[in-house]
Amino acid sequence: MSNATSADRQRRLDAILERHGRARTELVQILQEVQEPEGWIRPEAITAIARALELPRARVEGVAGFYSFLHLAPGGRFRLRFSDNITDRMAGSAPLLARLCQMLWVERGRTSEDGLVSVDTTSCTGMCDQPPALLANGWPIPRLDDSRIGQIAELVRSQQPVEQWPRELFVVDDNIRRKDILLGASLAPGEAIRAALARGRSALNERASNERSWREAIEVTPQGPRAVLEEIKLAGLRGRGGAGFTTGLKWEACATAPATPRYVVCNADEGEPGTFKDRVLLSAHADLVFDGMTVAAHAVGARHGFLYLRGEYRHLLAPLQAVLDRRRREGLLGANICDRPGFDFDIAIHLGAGAYVCGEESALIESLEGKRGIPRSRPPYPVTSGFLKQPTIVNNVETFGAAALIAVRGGEWYRGIGTARSSGSKILSVSGDCARPGTYEYPFGTTVRDVLDDCGAEFTQAVQVSGASGICIDETEFDRRIAFEDLPTAGAFMIFDESRDIFEVARNFVQFFAHESCGFCTPCRVGTTLLRKLMDKLAAGLGSQHDLAQIVDLNHLLQAASHCGLGHTACNPVLDTLKRFRPAYEQRLVSLEYAPAFDLDGALARARAMTGRDDPGAHFRVAP
Repeated sequence: MSNATSADRQRRLDAILERHGRARTELVQILQEVQEPEGWIRPEAITAIARALELPRARVEGVAGFYSFLHLAPGGRFRLRFSDNITDRMAGSAPLLARLCQMLWVERGRTSEDGLVSVDTTSCTGMCDQPPALLANGWPIPRLDDSRIGQIAELVRSQQPVEQWPRELFVVDDNIRRKDILLGASLAPGEAIRAALARGRSALNERASNERSWREAIEVTPQGPRAVLEEIKLAGLRGRGGAGFTTGLKWEACATAPATPRYVVCNADEGEPGTFKDRVLLSAHADLVFDGMTVAAHAVGARHGFLYLRGEYRHLLAPLQAVLDRRRREGLLGANICDRPGFDFDIAIHLGAGAYVCGEESALIESLEGKRGIPRSRPPYPVTSGFLKQPTIVNNVETFGAAALIAVRGGEWYRGIGTARSSGSKILSVSGDCARPGTYEYPFGTTVRDVLDDCGAEFTQAVQVSGASGICIDETEFDRRIAFEDLPTAGAFMIFDESRDIFEVARNFVQFFAHESCGFCTPCRVGTTLLRKLMDKLAAGLGSQHDLAQIVDLNHLLQAASHCGLGHTACNPVLDTLKRFRPAYEQRLVSLEYAPAFDLDGALARARAMTGRDDPGAHFRVAP
């Protein structure tokens, strides 16, 4: 629409606003659609949206400025963003980026003079099993190599629209390497819903046959939604997004909250570096996930649900919408689900716009409401005051898939898998230095060594469990178990062999946290920046033991004063690697005591040249 008139743009904007019901909660979705034709949002569009939604213009502009995939200034017609996760760097993303910039005559981070293209980096794109990867106007291209880079350069130079690029460039593999109860599930769409609806009736029939009267059976038997809740609690299911909170207790708190309406939210904003399992579940088992959401809606009495899909997974949006449309036709969504009068529930998909912090449930809810994704102060918790201040459950994609299995096979069956304190299975996103990266599912209790053997890892020196905010372990700990009581994880399992510099691994994670801090609280905004600068100072060979001590002090500050988990965990990768791989840091130190960050003697070099002096008195020396 680069040649569109103002009237054309206004007509298109009006159509977008009408499609979204002029709802303030739809602001992030509206902004993304408005941006689509030209790759940026014009000032007059911001003004028009603010007027239509009856919002202050500053608020609309503030929301647009918060998300990294929304742009308030024109950039290249082709925006090429290389994933900058450590696994992409290990696979050679940096030289490929440099080569593409050279071929397109553009500097990294800038737009070409003709406005055709811009090339830059972005955070993890969820393609760690097939790196390096980039986003071309938001669409993922994995498995980059010299051939693909040359092909992309030619397509850009010929100004062929991204929608017309060869489809094989955009193929994203699932790479499912090991299946267990979830990835190997073969339930029919709706089977879990029917099982949940029947569960209370079956429990009632069983008890009635052993009681003196049907009335007595009704009085003591959990029915309908309550029966589902009891099965989820019996199963011992815990959230698979990282926190591990007991799912049954969360659902029960929402179900017993007095306010209505209630909401069910599926968190598919897996932005943790090294995690891509939810991408695979939504690609290969979408019906299972939607069944789980509908079972949850039955259990808590919700009529509305949302799937919050991270912006990097935009390629899944159309297929998922098609699945939802089919389910509505089959009576698995909408009114009177499975012919049960009054059982009404539907799901809308909200596409994220590039903000790691929105993986935190309260920040995600803020984004769902059309706001900046700033984590809320808690309490109150979402189960009593979530979306639009109504009772809301927020669970991970994998958690809803597991809930669907429990509805069919029962809590006792599920609890029999895994360990005493960690029931069921865990899906791992395995990436890095191994022969077979991909998605692996294991019963809880599996050791790290078992995973390394299965994926073909050799000469492994370290494994980062649960992404940048998780824990880094060395070879002495490879017999530890994947379980909540030992090594809890959101799913990331990143492998580094003996050829890798663990300092640079930690430094990449620190850069990630500094980039993704939402900026709301000063301790995190400033602290993550200071941490990045300390790591850069060490990388430049200007550090000392004093700097290592400063990192520990900074961690205490971030732990005590940060508003949310991002700040709390920002120092984790440095502290873990310092503990287990300290030589990787100390070999960079110029002094074990102190080294200035500013090279005063070097700064005097020009003065020495001007005065013609180079004697000892013209040099700065640190006193012994």
